[in-house]
Amino acid sequence: MKKTSLIFAAASAAFASAAHAQSSVTLYGLIDAGLSYVSNEANQASVVTSGGLANGKAMFGLTGGNVQQSRWGLRGAEDLGGGLKVVFTLESGFDVTNGKTATSSLFNRQAVVGLSSADYGTVTLGRQYDSVVDYLAPISATGSWGGTYFAHFGDADNLNSTYSTNNSIKYQSANYAGFSMSGMYGFSNQAGGFANNRAYSVGAGYNYGGLQVAAAYLQLQGLNSGNTNGAVQNGLPVVLGALGLQNQRVWGLGANYAFGPAVIGTVFTQTRVQDKIADVSVRYNNYEVNGRYNFSPAFFVGASYTYTQGLRNTPASGDTNNRSSHWNQFGLMADYSLSKRTDLYATSVAQIGANNSVGANAVQINGTDAPSSSKSQVVVSAGIRHRF
Repeated sequence: MKKTSLIFAAASAAFASAAHAQSSVTLYGLIDAGLSYVSNEANQASVVTSGGLANGKAMFGLTGGNVQQSRWGLRGAEDLGGGLKVVFTLESGFDVTNGKTATSSLFNRQAVVGLSSADYGTVTLGRQYDSVVDYLAPISATGSWGGTYFAHFGDADNLNSTYSTNNSIKYQSANYAGFSMSGMYGFSNQAGGFANNRAYSVGAGYNYGGLQVAAAYLQLQGLNSGNTNGAVQNGLPVVLGALGLQNQRVWGLGANYAFGPAVIGTVFTQTRVQDKIADVSVRYNNYEVNGRYNFSPAFFVGASYTYTQGLRNTPASGDTNNRSSHWNQFGLMADYSLSKRTDLYATSVAQIGANNSVGANAVQINGTDAPSSSKSQVVVSAGIRHRF
């Protein structure tokens, strides 16, 4: 009897050990908090007759997500054998200053499950990032070292991953000698309304030595269809003010090159938003150059400049000429790592607008609470970021 029990215990332990070796679940996260100064934030309730915003005041206070949104998540995999495994990710963004989730959804950033093969790639289903976030963002300042405040005007091109895509299926290829690609489709999930709030995107990238090149495309359709359970449920940047945003199209390309301790890069994106009801079409062209220099493994300084041009066309009013607006944005950041998981940062971004006839918020740096009542806005922030 004792011998049988010992054999059973040994077999159970061996099975448990094997199961543990084939499966893994990781708890991870990031917390970002600091002190921030914003030069001008308007009282949005005070709209002057010219259509601008009034009563702008400076703000100084404790803010979160100055470089990256604070988040926590679970990531796991189960080895099925033969190079195939099940993978999943559940990720929730939150505000460290008050402990609230970023949206009413718990896993507002990612909630995916799928199958992955080292030879053929990965297929995932759920709420996830599009190909613009996967490929173009890492080349931009906002999607790599700069973070929140470095995003292009309104983050209309989503390089700062303002929104994720619901009801989506995505294929991410394996890496073939430096080349990879992805494709995603987000369903409307509406009977009789296949195109009412749907999304699709494709992207590709190539890495060779210090060179990285990428291109991506994203299309959102039927956003004003009334379908609130479609591909995009929350987080869309409002760039047309009170107008109903129907379609949004983003495409872009970029490249960067690393040599020694330095990295330089350039990115172009175009976002086109359409409103057929008001017969309005607006294009936002973003031209960015950025660079980073590592003075040591623990300390780097980065800088970026983005020129944004907004072109608005309103045929219904008889105005078939493109009316343009312009934004110039300058950013500077210094970062010092106390350890592999913790760093201190100081960052400053300035945005200057001119001839701003496009968009409800003439000048507003991404991540601030309100637009400026003048033609400029400056953010200065310093804080600590910890990863676990």
